[in-house]
Amino acid sequence: MTEKLTRRIVLKFGTNLLTSGQDRLDIDFMSKLVAQVAELHRQGCEVLIVTSGAVAAGRQRLGLAKGSTRELKGIPLKQVLAAVGQGQLMKTYEELFGHHQLTVAQALLTRASLIDRAGYLNTRNTLLALLELGIIGIINENDVVAVDELEEARFGDNDNLSAMVANLVDADLLLILTDTGGLYTADPHCHPEAELITEVREITPSIEAAAAGPQATGATGGMITKIEAAKLATSSGITVVIASGREVDVITRLVRGEAIGTRFLPAGRRESRVRWMLSGLGTRGRLTVDNGAAQALATQHRSLLAAGIKAVAGEFERGDIVDIVDGTGDKLGSGISNYSSAELIRITGARSDQITEILGHNYGAEVVHRNNLALFEQQREV
Repeated sequence: MTEKLTRRIVLKFGTNLLTSGQDRLDIDFMSKLVAQVAELHRQGCEVLIVTSGAVAAGRQRLGLAKGSTRELKGIPLKQVLAAVGQGQLMKTYEELFGHHQLTVAQALLTRASLIDRAGYLNTRNTLLALLELGIIGIINENDVVAVDELEEARFGDNDNLSAMVANLVDADLLLILTDTGGLYTADPHCHPEAELITEVREITPSIEAAAAGPQATGATGGMITKIEAAKLATSSGITVVIASGREVDVITRLVRGEAIGTRFLPAGRRESRVRWMLSGLGTRGRLTVDNGAAQALATQHRSLLAAGIKAVAGEFERGDIVDIVDGTGDKLGSGISNYSSAELIRITGARSDQITEILGHNYGAEVVHRNNLALFEQQREV
C-alpha cells in the first residue's frame, strides 16, 4: 500500500525556538527553519506558518530588557512591543524566504474574527487561496487588537491558534516545534529519568497530567497548551507532532514520517467533515443547478458559479450550508455558500463579471468554492 502524501502542513514556531532563549530573534537559526520549509514547497507541499516572536522582535527593536512589566498610558507593554515587532518579524521572514524566491503573506487573526460566521469563511477562503498560489502564509494573533482584558477575543496562545488554523484549512499535519523533545512521562528538567512518549493514540487524563508540569517554557503556554492544541486538531482528523525544533532538518524528517518527538494520531478520518456536510444536519437551503454545472461539479470538481444556478430555495445567510441538486431534484452534494439566499436570488444565472453591478459588492466569483464543497462521489471514498 502506497503511503499517503502529507501535502498540507501547518507549522507552529514558538518564541523560545525563534529566539534561542535570548532577547532577540536568532536569524541564523530562523534561516535553517525557512530552508526546510522551502524544500517542502519544492516537493509540492502546501505550508502555513503560525509564528510567535513579535514581542521579542519589538523588545529588540526598542532595546528593552526581557521581563519588563511597566505600562504605557494604561496599555500593556506587550501590545506596544507586538505593534513594533510584528513588522520586524515579517520583514525577517520576507527576507529569509526571498532567498528561496518564495513570497510570504501576513495574516493577523483574533478569535472574534473566526467566531463570526462570515469571518470564518473569509479567513478560510483567504488561507486556501494563499496555498493555491504557492504563497507562504505567516500567521500570528493580533495582540494589538486582542487585548488581555478581552479574554473571549484571545486564542490564549499560538499553540491553540495553530490547531484552529490546521482545522480551518483541513491540514494533513500540524507540527508544533518547541525547545523540548516532546511530551515526557514527567518534567525532564526536574526528573532526569523521565521518558519520552513517542506516540499518543488517545489524549487521556493521564496524558494531560503528564503535560501539567512546566515541560516547556515559553512566552505564553507550556506543554499543557500544546496538548490542548493536539486534542483540538486530532479530533478533526489531523496528525499532530510536538518535537524539538533544534533537531537537524526536523521539519523535512517529520514530514517523511520519521519518529521524532511525540506523534498524536488523529481521532477520526478527514472525511468526517464531508460526511457531516452531506448528512444535511446543517443545511439551510437548496440550490438547483443546470446540467452544465452539474456535470462540472460531478466530473471536474469545479466551483459552483452563479451562472449555473437555476433556482434558490430556503432562507440562509452567507456561510450557511446548502444542498446542491440537479434539474430532476437529485442531490449532488452540499457546500458552504459565499452568498445569502437574498443575494443569490438576484444573481442567479448571472455571469461572474456581473455580480458587482447587480449587488453593489462582490464576495468572489464562486457561489460555492470547491474547497467548501462535498459531493456524493467523495462520500463513496469514505
